[in-house]
Amino acid sequence: MAAGTNRKISAASARSHTRRANKSSGLTLPSGIFPAVLLLLLAGLVAWGYQAIQPPPPKICGSCDGPPVTASRIQLRDGRHLAYQERGVSKDVAKIKVVFIHGFDVCRLDDVIATYTSPELVEELGIYFVSYDRPGYGESDPHPSRTVKSQAFDIEELADQLGLGTKFYLIGYSLGGQIGWGCLKYIPHRLAGVTLLAPASNYWWPGFPSNLSTEALYQQPTCDYWSLRVAHYAPWLTHWWNTQNWFPSLGATRPHVLSREEREVMAKLIAKGASHRVIFHEHVRPQGEYESLHRDLNLGFGTWEFDPVEMENPFTGEEVYAHLWQGDEDTLVPATLQRYIADRHSSWIRYHELAGSGHFFPHVDWMADTIVKTMVNGKQ
Repeated sequence: MAAGTNRKISAASARSHTRRANKSSGLTLPSGIFPAVLLLLLAGLVAWGYQAIQPPPPKICGSCDGPPVTASRIQLRDGRHLAYQERGVSKDVAKIKVVFIHGFDVCRLDDVIATYTSPELVEELGIYFVSYDRPGYGESDPHPSRTVKSQAFDIEELADQLGLGTKFYLIGYSLGGQIGWGCLKYIPHRLAGVTLLAPASNYWWPGFPSNLSTEALYQQPTCDYWSLRVAHYAPWLTHWWNTQNWFPSLGATRPHVLSREEREVMAKLIAKGASHRVIFHEHVRPQGEYESLHRDLNLGFGTWEFDPVEMENPFTGEEVYAHLWQGDEDTLVPATLQRYIADRHSSWIRYHELAGSGHFFPHVDWMADTIVKTMVNGKQ
């Protein structure tokens, strides 16, 4: 019987053999797991993004968890409420009845014309003023589907419920002046006269020459430029854009670009304690920034159902005129666009450009009387 062979294995060979064995026994991930993980991460990111851009629900005035109702209000046909404030002489004896449309980030309390018109002129002419909170502002209910047309009809219904008669005067300031174009389009038969004070222009109204509107838009500070573009092209992002802290949003650098007159007027108002950011702030957005400021941006700078630049004369056959007032140093609303509109509609718009004035010219002491007298006197 032959003897068995005694094989000797070196230590190095043993270690090499062990390493090969260990490699072959390593954990193998299931096929396709990396795409699944990436898809899961992407779904989580989309869900987070969707939640981030959703605005909070409004706090409706008068509801169980909303602010209290303190203002006079009417109820519209669709069930919404409009809050309003009356000033001047009683409407029962008034000879002139004026509806005032407030601007951006203010409310019914900021009726600058009623505030600064001299008591003597109010009594002499018999002027009654009413200002109201536009939808979502102050104590007026939000209107998620509001349009330029619906806001014009809100004004008509307010006038009817308050008994202002078949015709009334209209004054709109800044973004409220922009709503004045809707009234000229949809309810001209109710207007005894219209005054637009530095009305905000929509840079995307197609009637503007593209070079003119583009140049005017580029004059805005970078933060405003992008906020307005978001409101026009991606309105579903407006709330997120203007509440995030990654990029400058609307008005972030505005105080640094005000004209000399604008800074002087603002300093004067603050010194008197009359700035809306001092007195009116808590009354402007009680129902949330989205329902007031952000919907305002989306409507004002979105796609309109008509183009004011191409409007026909709404007062054909009548001695009624619209007056457009503008400061030539306005840093909020470019005068170049106002000049173009006024020139296109020179047969029925009387244009008044104020040299050296900015956006806040109605606050200058002598201006309110001049604006009211011009409105009442019509063509002159």
